[in-house]
Amino acid sequence: MTPLEARNRQFLTDLFSGPFRGHAVIVSPPREPWGELGDFTISKRPVSEWLPYYVRDYQTRVRFSEALEDDSVPYAGVNTNTGIFAAAFGCPIHVYQGQETNPASRPIVQSAEQADRLPEPSLDSPTLARILELARLLRRELGPGAPIGVPDVQSPFDIAALIWHKEDMFLAMLEAPKSVLRLTEKCSSLLKRFLSEFRKQAGECNLCHCPYAWAPVELGIWLSEDEVGSISRAMFTRFCLPFLSDLSKTFGGLFMHCCANADHQYSGFQKIPNLRGLNRVFQQPGPRPAIEAFAGKTVLMQAWMTEEALNEMLDMAKPNSRFLINLDAPSVDEARPLYERLRKRCPRK
Repeated sequence: MTPLEARNRQFLTDLFSGPFRGHAVIVSPPREPWGELGDFTISKRPVSEWLPYYVRDYQTRVRFSEALEDDSVPYAGVNTNTGIFAAAFGCPIHVYQGQETNPASRPIVQSAEQADRLPEPSLDSPTLARILELARLLRRELGPGAPIGVPDVQSPFDIAALIWHKEDMFLAMLEAPKSVLRLTEKCSSLLKRFLSEFRKQAGECNLCHCPYAWAPVELGIWLSEDEVGSISRAMFTRFCLPFLSDLSKTFGGLFMHCCANADHQYSGFQKIPNLRGLNRVFQQPGPRPAIEAFAGKTVLMQAWMTEEALNEMLDMAKPNSRFLINLDAPSVDEARPLYERLRKRCPRK
């Protein structure tokens, strides 16, 4: 581990769970496209064919970090489509031909009876087994010190909403709520087993799912909770909060991405124990409600925002606000002035 990486690991650990020494600023390089290989989780080709892509991606991130000396901790991110856990339950994965769109799972459940008949999958399910195989290959190739990142991780409720036709599932939340809870419990159990096994197989790993960042594994797991924009606060409390709380208690904390129109769920989010980080894609009225709700409690991890919008958000900050800012740049030359401006605005203490 280089001195820069050691410094950044401590800085980010403090940001999420220790003394505040400044907002984090990370500028990321673009990912290389898979090209003709496509998504490795649904291909019949050997997983090893994707290994050079992920090694190059990691090496590019190392060069970016060393050139900028930003707050990043480079890792080999295993990016996938959102349907990997739904596919383990038997959902087919649809590939969009001629479009730069990730593959997506298609639902297979329309009724409570069908949901109750679904067995909890094995980790030998093809999509999950291929991810674990890639983690082993990356560990062997990169050595013991390089962090290996997790694939796309959806919440238990969001996985259930991929398996069950959504319009039918939302009706079932009123008409057959126990079936919805049973399916969500199966999804949560699979998620816990997979993440525990991933940690064993990958060794040194990074549980960050979204956005690009790093935190020590003992601070918890990362996942997306995007369906909550479509449900009420009471439904969040019944169908989502118990599983999010259990995952947080199981793994030592939770980091969450949410790109839904979900400001009304902030009071529920605040009930999740050790919610260490929240990544929001803001709709109207912008970041102010999140800043007011989570200052002094949870790091707001902001990505995909313009520099102007980030500065406006920083102007709204409370004295005890904590931010992790993540932007993309196509090259080191273009990243450097952007990073220097943000670093001047967000000095380290």
